[in-house]
Amino acid sequence: MNHYVVTLFIFGAVVLLTTWLPLFLKRMPLSLPICCIAIGIVVAWSPFTPLPQWNPIKNPIWAEHLTEFVVIVALMGAGLKIDRPLGLKSWTTTWRLLGIAMPLSIGAIAILGWGMLGLGSASALLLGAALAPTDPVLASDIQVGPPQTGEEDDIRFALTSEAGLNDGLSFPFVLAAVAMTKAGSAWDWVGNWLLFDVVWKLVAGIAMGWLAGRILGYFTFRVPETGRIAKTGDGLAALGFTCLSYGATELIHGYGFVAVFVTALTLRSVERESAFHHQLHDFGEQIERLLTMVVLVCFGAVIADGGLFAEADWRVIAVAVLVLAVVRPLAGWISLLGCRRPASEKLIVSVFGIRGLGSIYYLGFATGAASFTGMPTIWATVFIVILLSVVMHGITVTPVMRWIDRARGVDSMQPTRPAEETALKNDGLPG
Repeated sequence: MNHYVVTLFIFGAVVLLTTWLPLFLKRMPLSLPICCIAIGIVVAWSPFTPLPQWNPIKNPIWAEHLTEFVVIVALMGAGLKIDRPLGLKSWTTTWRLLGIAMPLSIGAIAILGWGMLGLGSASALLLGAALAPTDPVLASDIQVGPPQTGEEDDIRFALTSEAGLNDGLSFPFVLAAVAMTKAGSAWDWVGNWLLFDVVWKLVAGIAMGWLAGRILGYFTFRVPETGRIAKTGDGLAALGFTCLSYGATELIHGYGFVAVFVTALTLRSVERESAFHHQLHDFGEQIERLLTMVVLVCFGAVIADGGLFAEADWRVIAVAVLVLAVVRPLAGWISLLGCRRPASEKLIVSVFGIRGLGSIYYLGFATGAASFTGMPTIWATVFIVILLSVVMHGITVTPVMRWIDRARGVDSMQPTRPAEETALKNDGLPG
């Protein structure tokens, strides 16, 4: 049998399914990631499967770079969606989730890893850092809508902006775990970590993201009209913006995840009303969905293989359940204490902290950077958390968000979109 031809056939079928299924899933308590994982399981169990045995423990570099690319594409898309200008007061919920909920989650998960799974301090911290951030890839059902559509209520905004920033902000804790494995004594690593991994890398990521956004925004919207990137109408530019921002930041040893999201926010701030933002968003969303489909089908194949779950005893399952059912909801609720929002909204924001591909990226990165004890257990825990999160949140997010939309008097099944002629006029605004 020609496996190449079989691969093309299955790939085409899966792409068509991921294009077609959202029409039916929009009103159902089911998500596209669940379907992609199920497809991966079915294909892996078929007698003519062309899927490779994608075990991230054996192929950490492959796992790292594929998930890395998916995440940066998703971060650019998330940033382009947000209509709300950046501000201390207008982003209060986001700052609370980042500054309080994420550190609490890292600490609580690390304690679970140390106390229940028997991990060493460095491995426990790595587990906490990998699982604490929410995911911009698998959370599309609870993100804000496309640019300028008005689909940006406080719940969707909080979860979108949190996912856009905490993937990068958890990186210092991953690097702290790496440093702990190499330090001569318990605290030898702290000074260099604070100066370089925290201060320099964060400042460089934010600064380079802002600079890239301003430069790209100038060439997109402000140069003489005939030379503007926006006049091409080609959403492919979104991929160029993403790779340029990420690559430039990583070259100066900054946090590329932070830079990509800041670049997208800055690009929006240069010209908020252009129709070109829709084209950038739509193309980015298609690329993101295609890449996500590939990764999740492979994820399903790993589940079908079963080898990764050899370490998944009752303790691993218990930790996974506690992470999703207790740690995130409690940390999120604590971070929102005193926030002037209805209790129902705070509860939804606290519960729907979806875990996903960013966690796989961090483990792939850490596996290549240092030697950790208990890595099979860590991988198994992360995979089970992601699987439970995809299933649990995928089933509940549609009815919950429809309920909250009805309470707000909004029909989430009928998204609004600005008139095309108005958007086209905005493209001709003088620079």
